[in-house]
Amino acid sequence: MSEVNSKRIRASFAVLESIFGAGKAEFCDLAAERLASGKRALIVTVNPEIIMNAERDPQCEELLRAPGVISVPDGIAVVMAARKFGKQIKERITGVDLAQFFLEDADRHSYSVALYGAKPEVLKALCERIAAEWPGARVVAAYDGYNHKDDAIMDEIAALEPDIVLVALGVPRQEKLLYSHFPKFNKGLLMGVGGSFDVLSGLKKRAPAWIRRANLEWLYRILREPSRLPRFFRSNLPFVRLVRSERRRLKGRR
Repeated sequence: MSEVNSKRIRASFAVLESIFGAGKAEFCDLAAERLASGKRALIVTVNPEIIMNAERDPQCEELLRAPGVISVPDGIAVVMAARKFGKQIKERITGVDLAQFFLEDADRHSYSVALYGAKPEVLKALCERIAAEWPGARVVAAYDGYNHKDDAIMDEIAALEPDIVLVALGVPRQEKLLYSHFPKFNKGLLMGVGGSFDVLSGLKKRAPAWIRRANLEWLYRILREPSRLPRFFRSNLPFVRLVRSERRRLKGRR
């Protein structure tokens, strides 16, 4: 029997049982099918920070297990942890890759897109890039993340019934906000994308492809932005310790 068992594994790790195990191409096919059929889904890109928030925040734990939520492994630490608990995962699937795919698909099919988050100059640059590179994507709403009117903005976005909603407010604020407003959406793919707007806008350089293939994008980010280091120590290192502790506990109960 797999060690990934929701009856045995700690609640914050239960997402490792249902997390999407196939690759990026397979997930993009699934997302494209959902968009074409008008179905809705809340996509959560799971990393150690999300799981550690679920460890101490019941709402974060709840949203990872909620109906309509699809979790994907964004981060090599999550991929490796899931494998240790018996879940087969082909590869990590990053939020920035998915966000770009959604914009490309919106361009192909004239889907409507709502954007919320990031600095005003980042959002402006992203909208300009969308207009230039993915002109078929219809941006029906674009709000920066510095107005502090989350609920009112989400109500406005829901009323527009967009096909794609991308929210860049950081973990776990974006996930909790999307989850609380998810029932108001009858269709569409909703996803929290963290700092993806910075990359998609062209204002921030992403790690070279060879670094991403080596699963070292996290290190590249820290070296380029040392301010990320405290966040790394608050989430990734405790996550590794918790994985080890949970494996020992489960093995002891066999």
